[in-house]
Amino acid sequence: MLSPVLPRAAAALRQNAGAMPAVLSSAQPTADPARVGRHEAARLASKLSPPEITAVQVPREAVCRRITGAGAVKLVLVRAPAGFGKTTAMVQARAALAAQGVETAWLTLERTDNDTPRFLACLRQALAAIVGDDAGDDTPLALVDALAAQPSPFALFLDDFELITEPAVLGLVREIIDRLPRRGQLVLGSRSLPDLGLGRLRAAGQLLEIDAEHLRFSRDETTTFFALRHPGDRPGSLAADRGHLDDLHRKTEGWIAALWLASMALEAVIARQGSVADYIAQFSGSDRAVADFLAEDVLARQTPEIRDFLLRTSILRQFNAPLCQALNPRLDARRTLEQLDAANLFITPIGSAGGPQALREWRFHSLFADFLRAQLAREQPDELARLHLAASGWYESQGRPVPAIDHAIEGGDTPLAVTLLAGHAATFLEQGRMRLLARWFAALPSAALAGQPMLQMVSLWATTLTRGPWEAMEQLHQSGCEHSTDAAVRAHVDALQPMLLAMMDRIEEAHAIGRQHLARVPTGQPFADSVLCNAMAHVLGVLGEREQAQRLLDAARRGQQGAGFNRMYSESVEGLLDLQQARLRQATARFRLALGLGSGSTAAAGAGGGYGPTHGNAWAGVLYAGAVYESHQLAQAEHLLNVYLPLARDVGLPDHMILSHVMRSRIAFEHGDIDAALQALTELEYLGHQRQLPRVVASARLERARVLVRQGQAEAAALALDRADDPEVWQRVARHQISAHDVDDIVIGRLRWQVAFGDAAAAAREAGDAAVQAQAAQRQRRALKLQLLQALALQRAGDNPAAVALVQRVLQVSQAEGFVRLLLDEGPAVGTLLRRTAAALHEALGERVDPLLDDWLQRLIGLCADEPAADDAAPAAAPPAPLDEPLTRKEIRVLQLLAEGYSNSAMAEKLFVSDSTVRTHLRNINMKLNARSRTQAVAIARRLGVVR
Repeated sequence: MLSPVLPRAAAALRQNAGAMPAVLSSAQPTADPARVGRHEAARLASKLSPPEITAVQVPREAVCRRITGAGAVKLVLVRAPAGFGKTTAMVQARAALAAQGVETAWLTLERTDNDTPRFLACLRQALAAIVGDDAGDDTPLALVDALAAQPSPFALFLDDFELITEPAVLGLVREIIDRLPRRGQLVLGSRSLPDLGLGRLRAAGQLLEIDAEHLRFSRDETTTFFALRHPGDRPGSLAADRGHLDDLHRKTEGWIAALWLASMALEAVIARQGSVADYIAQFSGSDRAVADFLAEDVLARQTPEIRDFLLRTSILRQFNAPLCQALNPRLDARRTLEQLDAANLFITPIGSAGGPQALREWRFHSLFADFLRAQLAREQPDELARLHLAASGWYESQGRPVPAIDHAIEGGDTPLAVTLLAGHAATFLEQGRMRLLARWFAALPSAALAGQPMLQMVSLWATTLTRGPWEAMEQLHQSGCEHSTDAAVRAHVDALQPMLLAMMDRIEEAHAIGRQHLARVPTGQPFADSVLCNAMAHVLGVLGEREQAQRLLDAARRGQQGAGFNRMYSESVEGLLDLQQARLRQATARFRLALGLGSGSTAAAGAGGGYGPTHGNAWAGVLYAGAVYESHQLAQAEHLLNVYLPLARDVGLPDHMILSHVMRSRIAFEHGDIDAALQALTELEYLGHQRQLPRVVASARLERARVLVRQGQAEAAALALDRADDPEVWQRVARHQISAHDVDDIVIGRLRWQVAFGDAAAAAREAGDAAVQAQAAQRQRRALKLQLLQALALQRAGDNPAAVALVQRVLQVSQAEGFVRLLLDEGPAVGTLLRRTAAALHEALGERVDPLLDDWLQRLIGLCADEPAADDAAPAAAPPAPLDEPLTRKEIRVLQLLAEGYSNSAMAEKLFVSDSTVRTHLRNINMKLNARSRTQAVAIARRLGVVR
């Protein structure tokens, strides 16, 4: 018991809440707020505005026709290496769609958009052009829902998508694609194939691919290009010489970057009356070497000032005049940018030409930026660090720590990066921006943090919540922080250790060490103290000490400073306690609150302020998906899993991995996609082996046994249960109250098999005894599941009155709290029991039946509507008469798939036939077997020995 320690911890937190100094400073550098706001708005505006269409651009009519005429295609993927004109083609296609009355939005992506809250903030701003103020709340799927409800045609353009690698961001984009309405379209520009399930989209005819071959200039487009750049009435114009144009087009193979650079180089050749033919003969091929050759030639022809300006600013992905001035103090940066823009030399303007000139943004084409950076490294290697230092200083002065730290790291200025991190790490930690922190710490040499124990602790928190507890524990041991005498460091270690142990499924150790650490609260470190209280509340909840867990949660909340990671943690843990008590509605509200924290302004979120809905962890997301699944919102649960399951997999929380994969498997099974259901369980089992988590392995096998029970495969299900029965795992589960096993453990798994295939009367007795034990332990949700299994056993044993009486008690709680899947997950027998219950209630009470309960019962029966009535489901036990017409081999195969739970569409895919062909087979099967439903057909086929 923790009673001697807990009151002291809670009281101390009450006294010190709001007055705890932080060791890591979270203060921002001094900067004019108005100027910060202007620059932040300009930065965001530059991402939302595509490059301008200029008079010298070749109209890409063929490519635009392919995009604008894509019809019902959901995704248009414009994919090619650098220099093929992807962005230009997309910009022109966007203009063409807008001219047709299609609403469009644009977002240019950056590497920092892998930070999920930043991506969401920018996406919300971009989509305002389409959905206006209808984006809903701050949950990550609100934007998806708003797009899905958009009635008018629209197209969302995302450029530079190859920079996105974060699983949660990719999952969100997959959700956007899946939920697009009939007249909605996503257009992606990328150098590489994105991980968006392209094979599925391709097979469904919902993907249009535009690759390098489509983007190459045709011979006519090459002619147009040179006519625009070098009008034919100019002396020596290349556009007037078809032979030279043909040679150039052949040698470059229509590669736009090479042609563009060649045009600039040839302009100088013509000006000095050189030989165009000789110049063209100097190079051959169309690879990167051609671009480097031409770019070097063009660069060499610039004035020393322009050349130096281009090289020095090449370290910037986007830039404006004040930033360029910081890197080129001896030049007039604004005038130089205007000259380069007018000459269309290397840089591309972003956004509209309107607005303050000082805030206007440009960027280099990525191909030329790579060349310029390589040239800078060759010619001025000593300048690289100084330039990055200047860029970092400018961003810091503007109150933009993210690019400031990025440039410090890229410039190799480790001391500066560490100094900047020390000034901002606490803020990012409290906000929960773990993936951003993890990226920075991974880029720093390990020795850089040797003298920074508090930064080492921040790094440990980031590792814990991005790469999992095992790697974090090893890092903690190597850091030496466990032996630190610094009080602040000690506070973070005290919080981290029990949390890591709990994440590693070592609950007893977490309890023992956490109990000691609570005696030292408060420590003056509000983040660490709140984490410790939250972690120990979770541990105590698992151990069944709910009252003490609740008191620790109250203490954690009092120590919190605003919305952030710890508030999400508190609400998630308390939601799990609510769920154990069968308070589904309250648990759902808590999970939703945890998921949607940190509304704030979009610009602030994009800049790094506020707690975003997917900051660095999958805890609340997976739990909320579970609550949504329980209420039978399967599509919404599946959408949430697409975003949060990858995070759960990366972090490696055992309960969350189990819950998310089992949920995905069950959703797929309900959709009749048995292959996907089994694949999710195979992946879960693999993760368990890979991370040495026996409980995860046993859970995957247990759920596979449930699938086999649902398929009616008694022998295979029994074997699967034996494989899942790891005594060490399930004995430990029996001692604890673990969320993933509240209604699914080996006891319930074996009871489920007994109810379906074994001694029903014995199963009813065992389920009844187990339900009494669950109620004594105040595990009300578990008791509901066991009572349902008891009622199903009684029904199969022939005691229908007792079964109906028992299930009525389950229905009372189910109706009050909204439990649906707890019942329906047990299969067709539940539908039979519910129909019997409805008939019994109306027979006994007539119009005096509770209308709320009756409505709920009819809703549940409606969800079971595809199942036959009790009498239909069980054909007579007499031996079936020989079939008048034998089943064909194809019909037998259809019956086998039907018995396994495949849907019509899934059967069509496996048999390589159409849905209508499957329906024809099913009609023939029902006629030959004299069956009135799918379930009855399977039952008769099993009696005939056609299927097992």
